[in-house]
Amino acid sequence: MKKNLETPTSRRTILKAAAGFMGTTVFGGLPFSAFAQAATLKPADRCFVFVYFSGGWDQLLAFDPRDPEVFTPERVAETRILPGYNLFTDGTDPFPIMPAELPGAGPSNITFGPAVGELAKHYDVMSVVRGINMTTLAHEEGMRYFITGKRPIGAAARGSSTATEIVGQMVPNVPIPSIAYGVESYNDRFSGSANALRVSRSKDLVDTLSPSKKRLDSQIEAELLALGSAPITCDEAALSAGGVGQTYESSREQVKQVINSQLNEAFDFALAKNDTVRTTYGLQPNGSNSYDSAAGRAALVATALKLGISQCVSINLVGGLDTHFGTQTTHLSNLRSGFNALAALVKDLKNSVHPVSGRKFIEHTTILVFSEFARTPLINATNGRDHHLTNSCLLMGAGLKHNMVFGHSGDIGMAPGLVDLKTGAKDSNNGENILPEHIIATVLASANLDYSITRVDPLKALLK
Repeated sequence: MKKNLETPTSRRTILKAAAGFMGTTVFGGLPFSAFAQAATLKPADRCFVFVYFSGGWDQLLAFDPRDPEVFTPERVAETRILPGYNLFTDGTDPFPIMPAELPGAGPSNITFGPAVGELAKHYDVMSVVRGINMTTLAHEEGMRYFITGKRPIGAAARGSSTATEIVGQMVPNVPIPSIAYGVESYNDRFSGSANALRVSRSKDLVDTLSPSKKRLDSQIEAELLALGSAPITCDEAALSAGGVGQTYESSREQVKQVINSQLNEAFDFALAKNDTVRTTYGLQPNGSNSYDSAAGRAALVATALKLGISQCVSINLVGGLDTHFGTQTTHLSNLRSGFNALAALVKDLKNSVHPVSGRKFIEHTTILVFSEFARTPLINATNGRDHHLTNSCLLMGAGLKHNMVFGHSGDIGMAPGLVDLKTGAKDSNNGENILPEHIIATVLASANLDYSITRVDPLKALLK
């Protein structure tokens, strides 16, 4: 039976709940001395960003385009691929994009679809993986498959989120190791300190880190924060057999100290002190609604990493992509808003210096961009596209080779391509499918982490 959140939770209940995560804190398992003042925070040496495009994206518009002069309507019975670039009503260039050559980077080896927008200019720090076989057409299964690198059991996720795995292995010296914004997060083998702080909007993060009396989404969390203002009573001490009370006293002190550090102000983009962030991401002063736009979410990612607040940020950057009806232009516009926001984040990381190494932040940051599956290469009877198994993803930044395409989809119906997993080259006779677990193994291996949980080898040709 669902608990009535208006009913106050007793401290006795809180202490009993505390026994479930002994030795941890709400925001991590580090001693407060590691991050007592915001001025002393240091960014993690390796940072990770997991960017989710919700609803299933059209890869003809993004990372696996086709030349409309080759894949014509006259050949559709043969190819079963119809790019449909001529159907846009916003003046979009109907041809795939080959970005202008960047100084010192050489020409682009990646062709992009027309929705990629400004992100295409950053081909020098990215690689594309094409022809991924999702093995499912269900939204929840595909999403959870990519988040964990393990095929779900039915719709139920298996294993930990990749961000949890990273934090669990690396134990970063930051106050909130992992943030999950609008994305599910799982932990099946690490202590509570590896859990993500889950929020559904930027204001949730501000409220959670603020010395506020406002009720949070979770009554338990609200009561935990409230405990910081009152000493433990004799009754509570009596419940602390085995050290629960002592452990939780330490935990709540850390919570109180985190709040006193005013980390909330870093995420309140309306403040004058965050004017540079607003300018970088095109956010309007006092435009609270825009702070949950794709650009606002990208700004949140940069803030968490650059200020040393988090090591991993998982974010639902844009949604509205489950378009089965006549919405070709709408789908493209939604995609482009996400890719342009991501381009602003990448540009920021390229321009920002990591305070420890002196190198650019992008050299310390690994980014995975994914969706649960793709859209069909044929347009349906309602002038939309349905769910399709063959997917693509984008890998960027640290530990990876760049300006590469690994794998392929077929020229008939964009079927998952069989490839040599050592090279990414087409191999119709002895090749294998690329699966989400190969991508997750590659992300872990890019930081020399243990990837054995994926039970596959990484795509070594992509590793730097």
